[in-house]
Amino acid sequence: MTGRTDDKISQRLQAWRARVDETKAADFYFYNQPIDELCGGSRVMVRGREMLMFASYSYLGLIGHPKISAAAKAAVDQYGTGTHGVRLLAGSLRLHTELEETIAHFKKAEAAITYSSGFVTNVAAITALVGRHDYIFSDKINHASIVEGCILSGANFIRFKHNDMSDLERCLQKAESDAAKLVVVDAVFSMDGDIINLPEVSALCRKYSAWLMVDEAHSVGVLGATGRGIEEHFGMEGAIDVKMGTLSKTIPSVGGYIAGSHDLINLLRHASRPYIFSAAIPPAQAAAAKAAFEVILEEPWRITKLRENTDHFLGTLKEMGFNTLYSETAIVPIICGPDERAFAMVAHCQRDNVFALPVVSPAVPEGLARLRATVTAAHSPDEINRALEVMEQAGKAAGVI
Repeated sequence: MTGRTDDKISQRLQAWRARVDETKAADFYFYNQPIDELCGGSRVMVRGREMLMFASYSYLGLIGHPKISAAAKAAVDQYGTGTHGVRLLAGSLRLHTELEETIAHFKKAEAAITYSSGFVTNVAAITALVGRHDYIFSDKINHASIVEGCILSGANFIRFKHNDMSDLERCLQKAESDAAKLVVVDAVFSMDGDIINLPEVSALCRKYSAWLMVDEAHSVGVLGATGRGIEEHFGMEGAIDVKMGTLSKTIPSVGGYIAGSHDLINLLRHASRPYIFSAAIPPAQAAAAKAAFEVILEEPWRITKLRENTDHFLGTLKEMGFNTLYSETAIVPIICGPDERAFAMVAHCQRDNVFALPVVSPAVPEGLARLRATVTAAHSPDEINRALEVMEQAGKAAGVI
């Protein structure tokens, strides 16, 4: 089968190889770079050079936190490195139950369930809740895992304009009144950094008898006075029916979770295929995640510092003339325009030891290529100022500003 070139799949392989090869030939390929060492929460060692890290999802700087690392090591000592299989048939470790109880408490929900990845979590929940003849409504720029779950569910999949409540209502009016309806949105949108209009989404769901599912991958630890997320941010506890989150961003582990009512979690434990047929989170990762939720509540200064750093970083970029869309969070899109301009700006940043990465089509629309910069609580004011200086120089050199 090797060497085939005359069929559609082979042609797709060749097209992607050509695109990657062209990008590498122009010295614009910045993806999958090996990071040799983490130098504290704000710096990394890449190709023998220490760089300021401005592409991290560790918003509260919890990677390497002593309490979290100690919990992971203790779990390995007690349980080893893996599990016996799927929890439904091979049993759950006490650690998994403790983690889920911790998540439920943190999210002020009755119960919670965990999965092996955030992507899987969205697919699991959506496909368990809706199917043929049902309706699912998804924001136009929701994460790919949400889109995948919507497609796989077999439900009538309707996308509404980004954060446009009038369009969402128009779409809801299309659904049959007696059909099951699920609205799914990101809390903080992963490429744009803006926040969903939860008050209006919640009101529309009540008006049209739809369930509301919110992906809080980028809002836990970021929004709310204590970092509990978007409900706390808007003062709307209990507004969300299906509370989804990941354990691999602010929480420095791996996996995902759903929090909600006892009945919801009971359904997911017995009807969501990725839970039934996938192995559990490894012990060290479960223990690390549990400890991380505890640290967020124990060290509220991290949330305060993240907001201060975000305000300084985002505000200064705007003053410099950069287009940062509607971001109001630690995710800061720096719009460059054509893909090549984003590559050029990143090349300049990395030459000056600022680790930032480009996001180009098809991940974002053509003409809206960007640096997807992120700021964390681990950054010092001097580090942020240095990154801003480099980004301003890079933006001017690449013709972005």
